[in-house]
Amino acid sequence: MVNSLFGRILLLASTCVLLLFIGFWQWFSLNQQHSQRLVQQSLHRELATHMAEINPLLSQGITSNAALKEALHDLMLLGPSFEIYTLDPQGKVIAFDAKEEQIKTHGVDITKVQAFLQGESLPIQGTDPRSDGQQKIFSVSPLHSPDGALSGYLYVIIGGEAFDNWQSLIQAKDLPQRWGVALGGWALFTLILFSLLLRYLTRPLKRLTQALGELEQKPISQPLALPLAPSRSQEMAQLNAQINRLLQEVAQKQRQVTQQQAAKQEFLLHLSHDLKTPLTTLLGYLDTWLISPVDERDDSLLEYASASGQRLQQLLAQMLELAALENGQIKANLRKTPLQALLDEVNQTFAPKAKQAGISLNICRDEGLLLYTDPQLMGRVLNNLLDNALRHTPAGGEINVYAQTLPSGSYLVIQDTGSGMQAQAIATLEQPPSQTQPELYYCQGDALPQLGVGLAIVRQLLARLGCRIEVQSTVDRGSRFMIALSHYQ
Repeated sequence: MVNSLFGRILLLASTCVLLLFIGFWQWFSLNQQHSQRLVQQSLHRELATHMAEINPLLSQGITSNAALKEALHDLMLLGPSFEIYTLDPQGKVIAFDAKEEQIKTHGVDITKVQAFLQGESLPIQGTDPRSDGQQKIFSVSPLHSPDGALSGYLYVIIGGEAFDNWQSLIQAKDLPQRWGVALGGWALFTLILFSLLLRYLTRPLKRLTQALGELEQKPISQPLALPLAPSRSQEMAQLNAQINRLLQEVAQKQRQVTQQQAAKQEFLLHLSHDLKTPLTTLLGYLDTWLISPVDERDDSLLEYASASGQRLQQLLAQMLELAALENGQIKANLRKTPLQALLDEVNQTFAPKAKQAGISLNICRDEGLLLYTDPQLMGRVLNNLLDNALRHTPAGGEINVYAQTLPSGSYLVIQDTGSGMQAQAIATLEQPPSQTQPELYYCQGDALPQLGVGLAIVRQLLARLGCRIEVQSTVDRGSRFMIALSHYQ
């Protein structure tokens, strides 16, 4: 019960009402006592003065003798709720009608006596001689000797010991009934309050729970939103709006996941085509060589098969490199690097291939240009760009590599006269890399375009190096790749 929302509301409401009830009860009791003291002291304000006037001894300022004690006894018989004392001018108790052991305090706070005589606001509580430190309301009158000198005070406690005993007896008798009525009222009020809270607070939660249950039955592919009417509760309206925003984000993420899955499927489809082509060529050359008579076998078939095998090996190596980049396994180690050292290495690698393919490869020299980069990763970028350029530039074409300084910055340019790129591929290459974006491919006339795995690697490598790339391309007329050297010095 306590673990449920209703149980916690009931417990909280009951505790709050109980605390309020106890506080109100204390306030009411104190206020009632204050009112009783005010009424009694106001009614008996002149009591001590009247007693002093009607008693011959007190009227003459006598504060202590046997006859005075007898007079005090007679006055207390007429008023059993009063206790009468005579005080000296300093507040010391002189005469009283009680046993000596009943007097616990033999001095009265004279400042309270003076406050009463000066007419300050009632109630004023003074010292009760029959208790240790207890304060009670009183009436007091000054006593003067025949020559007019102050001889002491007549001090009357209103509601003395006998009054307290009878009041305690009556309260003890009525206390169970009072507490019974009070607890019954508390229980009834708590039940009513809990019912109201249950009605006006938990009903929107029930509707929300039902709406979420209905939402659970809908397929996630459909637009999801809580079919709740506007609530008078601001909190519930905010909760409803927040849940709907979260549902929209979930739907958006789901669409992104669907697109990512489609992109990965397309990626795998293109990859299978790229891997299948050199593998089929390799097997075709080998089968042709095997079925040929021994004396008629052409060794060039083996060379073609070897080239296809190397292409297949290159594709697999590129796929492993791309996976390592996307998984964050390759980090950049930036340092000052001469650009000419990178260009010399690229020239040694691709000059023979370009000559064999009948393509003019022109790599300009720049001895003074320094880059702040990772030479190994930047070398991979240049290798992949040149490899793609060679594969998609026809014989008689041209590839140029050079550094260029423009108002917007310094660039390393790779320009070819190949088949060009689609606009979608260019936009994707220029965007920051993402593990889930579709990969790039060159324009081809095949039913399935050839996957540009090398360009996907270029995009990931440039992200590690902190460089951007700009592409200008026209289909069937060539491409121009410009690597911004943001760390150029």
